[in-house]
Amino acid sequence: MPLEAMRYDITPTGLHYLLIHWDIPDADASTWRLAIGGAVERPFSLSMDDLRSRPSVTHTVTMECAGNGRAQLTPRPLGQPWLHEAIGTAAWTGTPLRRVLEDAGVRSDAVELVFTGADSGYQGDVLQDYQRSLTVADAMRPEVLLAYEMNGRPLEPQHGFPLRLLVPGWYGMTSVKWLTAIDAVTERFEGYQQSATYRLQQNEDDPGTFVTRMMPRALMIPPGVTDYPARRRFLPPGPVVLQGRGWSGRGSVERVEVGIDGVWNDATLEKPAGEFAWRGWSFPWDATPGEHELSCRASDTAGNGQPLDPVWNLGGFANNPVQRIGVTVQG
Repeated sequence: MPLEAMRYDITPTGLHYLLIHWDIPDADASTWRLAIGGAVERPFSLSMDDLRSRPSVTHTVTMECAGNGRAQLTPRPLGQPWLHEAIGTAAWTGTPLRRVLEDAGVRSDAVELVFTGADSGYQGDVLQDYQRSLTVADAMRPEVLLAYEMNGRPLEPQHGFPLRLLVPGWYGMTSVKWLTAIDAVTERFEGYQQSATYRLQQNEDDPGTFVTRMMPRALMIPPGVTDYPARRRFLPPGPVVLQGRGWSGRGSVERVEVGIDGVWNDATLEKPAGEFAWRGWSFPWDATPGEHELSCRASDTAGNGQPLDPVWNLGGFANNPVQRIGVTVQG
């Protein structure tokens, strides 16, 4: 997502970030079915018409790729070389997953729900469908949706048409696209996308910890105009209002600070775009001629903040250092 698109509370669909592991499946909504099975009392399947006939809700949700910021790490981990742009906020409509699971009757010995997408391919020399799991408790959270609309329209093919999982507050890999099956399992799921990747590890022998909820982050809409290809910013001297967004999946953003050449001051916060969405901020700056570094950082109600510098891990995941923007104020 171009960072200037943060001016919109809701990211236009065509500007929302994308990460697609393999090919986009050929999907037909008229024949699509979602199977619910495994350790449940009443396995069944639902058509898209069945899903649309169930109670629906719309949540405005900020979603971020777990690898956002990977390109800032040295040595750079393998993976999509995101800088800051793997972000977007959309209005997602669907039916609560919890009610579907209640209808199926998840057994008391079930520990996780496994979500399977229709996309498949090789990763780590393993041929696989894309699969992720959630604990039963996390899957039962009321905000988790079986989503079939984005920004008031049916899902676009690249965003999971006709059906996807939506897990607000978690990094994007959790929200499985092109959803075909939900299976309750009685042991922890050890599929590739759960056990071999999306872990915070220092080396390949380190078991690491799971990547789950989004860490706090603030980003600034780059002010002025840019050059090509260096992307340095240029603006005239005088008053300018710096603006951006802050979010966290671990608590509400309660503070955003703006740094001008290493001196930090509090920004003014706007109301969040939704319970699970980013929050706008602004800061007035009297730009003086010369070279400057602008930066911003967020902290949340759970006590989480942003480090000044990147913190390396093997996969480049959940990396949330402060953003730094070089600016030339022209006299």
